[in-house]
Amino acid sequence: MKLIVPLCLSLIFHSCYPESHKKEDIQIIEVQKVTKSPDIDGKGNENSWNMTPWHPLDQNWLGKPYEHDDFNGRYKLSWDENKLYLLVEIVDDSLYDRVKDPLKLWWNDDSIQVFIDEDNSGGLHQQSHNAFGYHIALDGNVVDLSPSKEPMLYNEHILSKRTFEGNLSTWEMAITIYDDSYTDGNKNGATILKADKKFGFALAYCDNDGSTERENYIGSVFVPGEDKNQAWINADIFGTLVLRE
Repeated sequence: MKLIVPLCLSLIFHSCYPESHKKEDIQIIEVQKVTKSPDIDGKGNENSWNMTPWHPLDQNWLGKPYEHDDFNGRYKLSWDENKLYLLVEIVDDSLYDRVKDPLKLWWNDDSIQVFIDEDNSGGLHQQSHNAFGYHIALDGNVVDLSPSKEPMLYNEHILSKRTFEGNLSTWEMAITIYDDSYTDGNKNGATILKADKKFGFALAYCDNDGSTERENYIGSVFVPGEDKNQAWINADIFGTLVLRE
């Protein structure tokens, strides 16, 4: 029975996504190119960041309503030919890393999750690299599920640095973008970014104040309906980034 149920669910999901499936562009964000890449030092004090607008991280995908002092977040984006750059500010009154092994229960620790769909195609990605759903832990380890449904470290995909002052953590990241031809264990070429390119993007924060499971999962994109915890499965809910010069 344990094997039959996931197989049936997989068949149902795939029957809902024909080959002609097309993702709708939602929460479109235009991202400006930088002439000089930022130093990934967790400070975000370059002039290019000062000229870049903030976007809110405020959609409660999972958990009960939370207080502003418990969590609030915002983020900025920029790019060059080789990387997507991400600056995130998180106010969290309690940082918690319960399981030190980065490949065990990683989703229940305080972490940032970055979702990337290189060709903005949408669709399912739980068992493929149609899209990536990177968890960036407090110690900088980057975890995602591989197509074999086993967790793997993808530390070479995201360079990150986190600094903190009081309850404020500042995360700075340089993200290398890969398309859906990515194969684990092989040498893979990264996508060269160009103006007017679109790709799917969402951001989320796993907030745990000391429990066995995370209390909240806060995302960047509004998800309609009752079940808002879909990003780890379905890239259709991602927003759309448009690269501009």
